Amino acid sequence: MGWVSFEVRTTTRSHLVDITEQVAAVVARSGAGDGVCHVFVPHTTASVTINEGADPDVARDIEAQLGRMVPKDAGFRHAEGNSDSHVQTALVGPACAAPVRQGKLALGRWQAIFLCEWDGPRTRTVQVAVSPL
Repeated sequence: MGWVSFEVRTTTRSHLVDITEQVAAVVARSGAGDGVCHVFVPHTTASVTINEGADPDVARDIEAQLGRMVPKDAGFRHAEGNSDSHVQTALVGPACAAPVRQGKLALGRWQAIFLCEWDGPRTRTVQVAVSPL
């Protein structure tokens, strides 16, 4: 099937967006029985992660804590003014993987896949591929 892309529009500078349904739809269309789902964002100021999706406060806490850990006004040398976003992306990472079992995304009970926006609002591309076992 190869890589499948979809776009996500973010609305604030820092925002974790639950993309689990879109990723699960790609997995379902892939025809894979068992395998690995790879999720990647080709951006230097956005990332992806798997974390709790049942309570939206968890995503808000992640946004807030990374903002405190890497403040925008920390005196970075990068002249564009978004070095904090680059550092946050480096901490979280541009890719994640999840198991596929019997043709379905096999996350844990509380898990969700999030696009992490660190320099929005923007339109971001998410790339998904499924490697069958």
